[in-house]
Amino acid sequence: MRKRLVAIFCIVLFAAGGVVPSTAQGSYKPKAGYVPDAGTAVLIAEAILTPIYGADQIHNERPFRATLQGQIWFVRGSLPPGYDGGVAEVEISKDDGRILRVMHGK
Repeated sequence: MRKRLVAIFCIVLFAAGGVVPSTAQGSYKPKAGYVPDAGTAVLIAEAILTPIYGADQIHNERPFRATLQGQIWFVRGSLPPGYDGGVAEVEISKDDGRILRVMHGK
């Protein structure tokens, strides 16, 4: 589990700014962006949320769901039926992987 989180965190760092701008010689930018699908968005969100809110909290909010609106992935946790409370939310740029917003509802 820890190795997976470290790997995901490295991916997030790469996508969030540890790359050379796309205009630089030799840089590669995927046509679909660095966060091309919902699965990738969820992995990035969980990697960001786990050190902030703790592994147990984030595990209890699974499954996370990602929806694309324009060029922004909105990733949101879920609660079991009948539970009250807020869940973790992350907004991620599809194009370059930047984390635009992190929050947790009450």
